[in-house]
Amino acid sequence: MVQKYQSPVRVYKYPFELVMAAYEKRFPTCPQIPVFLGSEVLSESRSPDGAVHVVERSCRLRVDAPRLLRKIAGVEHVVFVQRNVLNWKERTLLIDAHNETFASRVVVHENCSYTVHPENEDWTCFEQSASLDIRSFFGFENALEKIAMKQYTTNVKRGKEVIEHYLNELISQGTSHIPRWTPAPGREEEACHQVGQWDSGSLDANRPSNAPGPALETVSTDEIGSCYVAQAGLGFLGSSDLPASASRVSGTTGDKLDSDYIERCLGHLTPMQESCLIQLRRWLQETHKGKIPKDEHILRFLRARDFHVDKARDMLCQSLSWRKQQQVDLLLQTWQPPALLEEFYTGGWHYQDIDGRPLYILRLGQMDTKGLMKAVGEEALLRHVLSVNEEGQKRCEGNTKLFGHPISSWTCLLDLEGLNMRHLWRPGVKALLRMIEVVQDNYPETLGRLLIVRAPRVFPVLWTLISPFINENTRQKFLIYSGSNYQGPGGLVDYLNKEVIPDFLGGESLCNVPEGGLVPKSLYLTEEEQEQADQLRQWSETYQAASIPRGTPHEVAVEILEGESVITWDFDILRGDVVFSLYHTKQVPKPGPREQLIDKSWVLGRDYSRVEAPLICREGESIQGSHVTRWPGVYLLQWQMHSPPGSVACSLPGVDDVLTALHSPGPKCKLLYYCEVLASEDFRGSMSSLESCTSGFSQLSATTSASSSGQSHSSSRISR
Repeated sequence: MVQKYQSPVRVYKYPFELVMAAYEKRFPTCPQIPVFLGSEVLSESRSPDGAVHVVERSCRLRVDAPRLLRKIAGVEHVVFVQRNVLNWKERTLLIDAHNETFASRVVVHENCSYTVHPENEDWTCFEQSASLDIRSFFGFENALEKIAMKQYTTNVKRGKEVIEHYLNELISQGTSHIPRWTPAPGREEEACHQVGQWDSGSLDANRPSNAPGPALETVSTDEIGSCYVAQAGLGFLGSSDLPASASRVSGTTGDKLDSDYIERCLGHLTPMQESCLIQLRRWLQETHKGKIPKDEHILRFLRARDFHVDKARDMLCQSLSWRKQQQVDLLLQTWQPPALLEEFYTGGWHYQDIDGRPLYILRLGQMDTKGLMKAVGEEALLRHVLSVNEEGQKRCEGNTKLFGHPISSWTCLLDLEGLNMRHLWRPGVKALLRMIEVVQDNYPETLGRLLIVRAPRVFPVLWTLISPFINENTRQKFLIYSGSNYQGPGGLVDYLNKEVIPDFLGGESLCNVPEGGLVPKSLYLTEEEQEQADQLRQWSETYQAASIPRGTPHEVAVEILEGESVITWDFDILRGDVVFSLYHTKQVPKPGPREQLIDKSWVLGRDYSRVEAPLICREGESIQGSHVTRWPGVYLLQWQMHSPPGSVACSLPGVDDVLTALHSPGPKCKLLYYCEVLASEDFRGSMSSLESCTSGFSQLSATTSASSSGQSHSSSRISR
């Protein structure tokens, strides 16, 4: 598998010319890089005006790998080739490097660049990308990857030390400024005549007298430093960590991250962790047009998956879809908890812990969970828990600015005094497990510490029920105190300042968290209301949401392996009018933009065929239907926006309409849908065929039944 690395933008707060002087000063000898055995210039050339200097070298490094690995490989040093293109006029140095040793087994490729900071011409930026592909290495592929990663971390630190050493040496010797390059007198006109005849492979030992510093005839510390990884043919050429800037660097493809921003706002990350963050962030910029998650949010998902980029990407994408479907981004602006929750939900925010993390107090033992569920329903409780997590992230951002160091998680103080068998009510435990699952999937690494105090005897029973559903990383953050063990050394005082410990735990702080109590049964939902709430929950778990912009249909593929099966569907039109169609094709469609499956090059009647007549569905309608398949292959359910031909507005738009149009990216239809495939003999009267009709928004009409005689069955509709 190809391993990739991408550095953040690292910035010298020094001009490009001074950085290049320090870059060259490290050679021909450098005590800080003892493994460098030397280099040989393979070719060198200059542009006619002397502004561009190209050098290609072969470099040798001593192998610094385990003795067994060196013996198996049969080498004591490795060779790589690097090509430097220094442009004094543009003030850039571009470096391209690859390995020659074991090139058929291990492929290493690296690109580095030194450029002028886009916002400050007296600063110099460094960026680096590299790839490592271990195709075969005598069965030691996994060992090589681990060694490469370990060596690489060392390289970054050493490269930083080397370049800082020579910068400081230059300044201490009185060299703090080097003039910028200008064409030599009399050579500019000559260069104009010769530029078309310049041979990049020709050798020219003459260097412009006014070019700053000596010619670049040695390999850079960036290549040498990272060759600690390449020493055993392992990979990742080049790594020099540079002093960070105080601002984020803006690039042509979106904001880039610099090392100072990462350290200041996200915390200390290893080079590989930085690389994972940048890779995932770049992927989101390329695939998710418009708004992407904040860097802190992306980093949480990487930590939850131990910085495995592919796994973190899958987890994050599922969460982003969930957030969009549930409109979680607007939760803090739209959610208003019912009065019952404000009175009986025993949780609230209370200052911060000793590390600056926001502190949330939950007096679970005093809360009537059964009464709250019967009074407001499970969905309202879940919505309130989500609002707490959203507020927690917002408070973490505020505390990061307030205390001047990264704070990405919050602390929860869980008081269990009063916990009893009533809290082990089975539906309540089931709802708790569902909330744990939702929070773990969508708010990973937001809980920094959980302090459980006054745990009663019944707590082990509850812990046995829920602990298998809590991941190991989260369980390690739990600190449990029974009785009064939370008082004194080793207790809460190790994590909370004395003035923050709430009064009901013997502290000095007055806590405004509601005291809870039993919810009066007179406030419980009726059986009918509870049934509707249960149906709403089932509906939200079963149905999928789709937004349909103009000109881009939403399509779902269903593969049928046998000739006769039944495809059923049930969907609700939430906004706009749509046209629903069903197609058949023998080809396997490839997803296009916005999940569009029918390729634009396909021809109706040749590449695919329509098996259900188009059905115009109006806003507010619920549509149910089924289709008895005749042939195997792929069936495509398609919804697209309905635009009546030749429709003309009959009245002038109002102010609200104009404002809406200005702030909207374009009209979109919205729908919720569900579809499934049943064997034809199991369809009639089966409970499975009715699952899609349990929604509180749609009911199957009496006319909808399987038709064994016809190929298709027309859809039924219900207006709400």
